[in-house]
Amino acid sequence: MSDLFTRHQAVMPAWVSPYYEQPLEILSGKGCRVFDADGKSYLDFFGGILTNMLGYDVQEVREAVERQLSTGIVHTSTLYLIRSQVELAEKITKLSGLPDAKVFFTNSGTEANETALLLATHARGSDQVLALRNSYHGRSYGASAVTGNRRWKNSSLSPLNVHYLHGTDRESFPWLTDEAYARFCVEDLRDCLDTALASDVACLIAEPIQGVGGFTAVPDGLFKDFKEVLDDRGILLISDEVQTGWGRTGESFWGIQAHGVTPDAMTFAKGLGNGFAIGGVVARGELLDSLPAQGISTFGGNPLSTTAANATLDYLLSHHLQAHVHRLGTKMIAALRTAAERLPMVSAVRGKGFMFAIDLIEPATGKHSPTAAATVLEETRRRGLLVGKGGLHGSTLRMAPPLTLDDEEADEGMTILIDALDAVERERLAPSDRTGSRRHSA
Repeated sequence: MSDLFTRHQAVMPAWVSPYYEQPLEILSGKGCRVFDADGKSYLDFFGGILTNMLGYDVQEVREAVERQLSTGIVHTSTLYLIRSQVELAEKITKLSGLPDAKVFFTNSGTEANETALLLATHARGSDQVLALRNSYHGRSYGASAVTGNRRWKNSSLSPLNVHYLHGTDRESFPWLTDEAYARFCVEDLRDCLDTALASDVACLIAEPIQGVGGFTAVPDGLFKDFKEVLDDRGILLISDEVQTGWGRTGESFWGIQAHGVTPDAMTFAKGLGNGFAIGGVVARGELLDSLPAQGISTFGGNPLSTTAANATLDYLLSHHLQAHVHRLGTKMIAALRTAAERLPMVSAVRGKGFMFAIDLIEPATGKHSPTAAATVLEETRRRGLLVGKGGLHGSTLRMAPPLTLDDEEADEGMTILIDALDAVERERLAPSDRTGSRRHSA
């Protein structure tokens, strides 16, 4: 155990737990690679939890930030005009597709979701909110209330009245076809509104693809069916795009667009700043204007973070990264599915673009295996690849590389990942030696 980890444990809460048996300290990065305290290089397939969207030390972003730093102004609040903030909001409103859209900037996805919930509950005069099972919307008091994943839910003392809908728990209904499951989900929504909740419901908040939940998704088109039901009752739809926005899914710029529907509001964060803290809400102007009291954000949309975000967004659009992600992501997911055919411990491969995952099980029982996930996580690190872990049972590996990943790096990462899976599978099948330990065959 390193001295730094010992110090970490002494002063940080126990629930802030780093990855790996021997936690990793990352000291530098370039492109899609990072380097640890010992100088070892790793290809990063998780990007600071989908935050380093363009990778590390991107010249255009660095130079924009350096120009802003040279002014001596790294912070002014929303009490003053901020040119880079206005310019960024103009870009986001155009990209959103929402009518007469406006933007409010925050520092994180948690804050963005808190703001969206405030808007919806005020507009509807209701504390009743719909969310999806297995969801994650942040760690704050209100955001955790609409989080439907017990592993990330620290309190049941919610200020909101929340009801969780079906939509991403397809595996719980193996006897239903995909079409029948989608119909079931819509009927579940109708039944919830008719029998479980009072007449006024504020909103449905949902991730188009659940991040912490293991990159699980509702069937394409389901949110359109949901919105038809919601619209009949005046209920708002909030799309949590913190992980799915900015073209990461490849097929669309916003995750919700896969469903052919325009929400009332979208929240965003993570990748927009390429490492700088920024989040926000983009919503219909009348909805964002509806709050009656004054409001500010001390740090939200500050000159430094919005400068970085402008440079990040300009780079993303000028390099046509969404199309690149769609092509290369399709290739990587197909390769992983081919490999999974020979790996009994892999129960599912799913995803879109640069947001894909593997579920691991114990083949003899079919039960989810967090142990296997942790073992593969260690094995990929040993071989020079960083991936994520999560899911409802902690048995899912999550891959979300920077959108600038090239074909050679994609091949390298997939080779390491598949080799690590093969090694763990062989270890699982290896006979025990006389001491009861497994024979290693990496």
